[in-house]
Parts: sequence; structure tokens; C-alpha cells
Amino acid sequence: MSSKLQVLTPDNSQLIFIDQQPQMAFGVQSIDRQTLKNNVVGLAKAARIFNVPTTLTTVETDSFSGNTFPELLAVFPENDILERTSMNSWDDQNVRDALAKNAANGRKKVVVAGLWTEVCNTTFALSCMQDTDYEIYMVADASGGTSLDAHKFAMDRMVQAGVVPVTWQQVLLEWQRDWARKGTYDAVTSLVKEHSGAYGMGIDYAVTHVHGGAERVGHGKRIGPNPAN
Repeated sequence: MSSKLQVLTPDNSQLIFIDQQPQMAFGVQSIDRQTLKNNVVGLAKAARIFNVPTTLTTVETDSFSGNTFPELLAVFPENDILERTSMNSWDDQNVRDALAKNAANGRKKVVVAGLWTEVCNTTFALSCMQDTDYEIYMVADASGGTSLDAHKFAMDRMVQAGVVPVTWQQVLLEWQRDWARKGTYDAVTSLVKEHSGAYGMGIDYAVTHVHGGAERVGHGKRIGPNPAN
């Protein structure tokens, strides 16, 4: 049986964020950049909930790309940041060593979110798969390209080579898998409320208007209606 038929779990996965930096984000045209950052931070928080080892790598921070999104760094304040000069993260030994350390513990499914899709993501994915038995899961909506075509055709090329395309919420819910797993239930639903748009709004609605639960924030009194004459 192909190991790609095995779903992602908190025990078989690791995560890498590639070049989630402002100058790289400035060039992104394939996704709204605020949505991109929301999805990146949501994915990071998901990894934190499930204790999935996470690698942060950056390129030319001081000379070009700028510092990693602070909202992302805040999720992993203790993580080292692996600086590179190479566009292809696989060309950096520190990155290889970080991934190999996790893979040695059975984490050969590498979840990837990076900028840009057509350069840093594609070259990393192809090179990594060529040299190892790792599987690459490319998070399409936590990555971005310099145009819609650049992102689309880079994703197509990677899929043709064996990369598995996913979205950030798909990864989150695959890791959760069963709502009976109460150890992570509250954290996951809280994350969804914060980062999952309409899905999170729906949970808030269900809690208060279906199940009769309390609102999750306090607020002033609701006054009215008071029709004007």
C-alpha cells in the first residue's frame, strides 16, 4: 500500500515554513496577502497544538527579505531560524539536518508552506524527494506565487512529480481526525474560530443559538429595539 494513502497524523508529520518574510510576500499575487498570513499562522498554531516539529527557514533576511512574520515567530518563540543564501532550501545543510532529525523518528511526511510557490517551494520539493524517501505535502493556501499562473503551474508541476497538494485547514482536521479526542478538541475549535472564517463563525453560532451556550466574549448590555417616532 502506498504510504500516501496514510493520512497525516501528529506522529508521522513534520512542518517547514520557507521564507515567510515581507519582501517575499510583497511579490505574491496568487492569494490575498492578509489571507495568506492568516492561513500561515493558523497552520503554525495547528502544529503547536499537536506538537508537530516545525522548521523555520529564511533567505537573505538582512539584505533583501526582511524578518519572518512576527505572528508566525510568536507561535514558536524558542525555534531557531535557519538562514540561507540559496533559493532552494534543500541546498542548505542545516535544513537537511533538521528534517532528517525528525524523519529519523518516523516523521517522513513533510508539510510545506512557503514563498514563492514557483521557486522556493518547487525546487525544495523536487530536490528533497529526489534525494530521500520523504513525502511532500504542499499547503497551497499557505503558500503564494508571483501570479495566479505561477502558483497554479508550479503546483501542477509538483503534483505531477508526486507532491500531495493540501490546504491548511485540511492538515489541521487530519491531525485532529476524531472529535472524540478531547485532549485537543478545545484548542482546535478555538483555532477554527480565530482563523477559519465562516467555519469559525458557524461554530460560534451553533454554541449560542443551537446548544444554548454562552458567548465567548463579554460585552455591554443589548439595548432596544426602540423605534423612532
